[in-house]
Amino acid sequence: MIKNALHILLTLSIVLASCSSSDSNDDNTDDGIITPPENETFYYGADLSYVNEMEDCGAVYKNSDGQTQDPFTIFKNAGTNLVRVRLWQNPTWTNYSNLEDVTITIQRAKSLGMDVLLDFHYSDTWADPETQEIPAAWLDEIDNTTALGELVYNYTYNTLETLSNLNLLPEIVQIGNEINPMILQHGDLVWPIDWDRNSYLLNKGIAAVRAISEAKEKEIGVMLHIAQPENALWWFEQATQNGVTDFDWIGLSYYPIWSEYTLNNVSTPLNTLINTYNKRLMIVETAYPFTLTNADTANNILGEDALISGYPATQQGQLDYLNQLITIIENAGGEGLIYWEPAWVSTNCSTLWGQGSHWDNATLFDHSNKATLGMQFYNH
Repeated sequence: MIKNALHILLTLSIVLASCSSSDSNDDNTDDGIITPPENETFYYGADLSYVNEMEDCGAVYKNSDGQTQDPFTIFKNAGTNLVRVRLWQNPTWTNYSNLEDVTITIQRAKSLGMDVLLDFHYSDTWADPETQEIPAAWLDEIDNTTALGELVYNYTYNTLETLSNLNLLPEIVQIGNEINPMILQHGDLVWPIDWDRNSYLLNKGIAAVRAISEAKEKEIGVMLHIAQPENALWWFEQATQNGVTDFDWIGLSYYPIWSEYTLNNVSTPLNTLINTYNKRLMIVETAYPFTLTNADTANNILGEDALISGYPATQQGQLDYLNQLITIIENAGGEGLIYWEPAWVSTNCSTLWGQGSHWDNATLFDHSNKATLGMQFYNH
């Protein structure tokens, strides 16, 4: 979703012994559904995939008092208990979101006691409802489902084993990112979904997580992530009918601008999904603008058409949107809300589409990089 809007708009050797006590290895299970740690009943999350890059580009973050502070510390102190991070297999066009960069992010999160959601894109670039581009190294096997399944399994298992050796296993793993279409395609998407192929590949990824979980005696939740609640209704019906059932979490992107559901009725699909599939549910991507002003030449994705009546593009409007969405999620039986890229501030660096940030008006930092009122949703 984010990548397509952008198109339109134009060291593994870290010393980690100090964070060994931050892994939660004793999560309880009940009928196969993982329960939250005793002191956490709701995940207040932040996708911080961009932070390492932004800091290398010169970004300096300030807390709500205007004091310069490590951004992970700012989020931890605000109440964040889950950090989401994306992983691309071999992104030759960037030095970030590869395993080395992801390892640094996970270490930073865990050193402060925050849990981690690792988002496998199974791609060298952005994966979303319009693009599920197979990693270049796997392209020769695109029509060999069995061989491709082994690549998925081994890549997933070996990545997690590498993290385990560093005492950095995540608490939750996403098998794919916004996988509305069939995963691991090349070029234009093929519809309808070939569920023989799709279920085989997804189940190989899930099996790898289950295997590493057993081998390392560490509970790891498995999440399947769909963009927009209305798409999750048909997708999970088809997936479960085709044998994709061994997962713990339903993850959703929810941006009202791109959804059929408003804040007034989005609780309906959330509740339906939870009750139908008996799975835990989390909104793993959302955001709201605190201003309509652009800080750089990179056009912002969320503009005036993203606004909801009663929620202006102000810091208070941003906070009110997030607090309301949390209430909706909780009342529907959901268990988490992750803000997408709250630290993707404007810098002199460039994206694939322009110089600066396409999200600078929807971060949880204002244009002077001071935490907005929206940051307070972590203390909802």
